[in-house]
Amino acid sequence: MFPHKLKFTDRVLAATLLPLIPRKVTPNQLTVLRFFMVPIILWFLFLNMYGWGCFFFTLAILTDALDGALARARDQITEWGKLFDPLADKLLIATVGTILILDFLNKYVLIGVLVVEFLLVSYSALLVKKTNKRIRGAHISGKIKMILQSVGMIGLFIEAMYPLFIPIELLYGTFYLAIAFGMASLFVYKSI
Repeated sequence: MFPHKLKFTDRVLAATLLPLIPRKVTPNQLTVLRFFMVPIILWFLFLNMYGWGCFFFTLAILTDALDGALARARDQITEWGKLFDPLADKLLIATVGTILILDFLNKYVLIGVLVVEFLLVSYSALLVKKTNKRIRGAHISGKIKMILQSVGMIGLFIEAMYPLFIPIELLYGTFYLAIAFGMASLFVYKSI
C-alpha cells in the first residue's frame, strides 16, 4: 500500500491527518513553512505573548511530524528534504531555546543543547562531503532527542504563562535527556 516502510507514527498520521493534506502540498513545502514560522515565534516571544508563541511552536513541531510521514507515505522523499528538514528543526530549537532556556533554566543547559545541535550538523556535513554518501535519516535516538526538546520547549512556554505549574526539575531533566540522546545519535548511530 505504501511505497516506503512506515513507522507506527507514520501509520497513525496516515490514518488521521495526512488525508486532510491536499496532494499538491509536498513535504518540502511543510519544511519551508517551518523555516518561516521561526521569526513569527520569535516575534511573539519578544512581545511576551507566550500563548501565541506556544501555539505556533506546536504547529511548527506538527509540521515536522507531518513532513516525514507525508514523504514516506506519498513516496516524496528527496535529498533536499533529508538535509533541510533537520536544519529547520535545529534552527527552531536553537532560536526558541536561546530565549526560553536562558529565561527559565540556565546558560549551561542552553550550551549543551546548542553544542549537540552544532555537532550533529557539522558531523553530517563532514560525512557527506568527505565520503560523498547520501544524507542519512535520523535514527530513533535523534527522533527521541527532538521529541524531548519539543516537550521541554512547550514546558518552558507553559512555565512562562503559568509560573511553577511544571516543576523546574522536570524541565531540566527533559533537556538533560535530550542532550544524552543527541550525543547517542552522534556517537553511536552516526546520524543527524
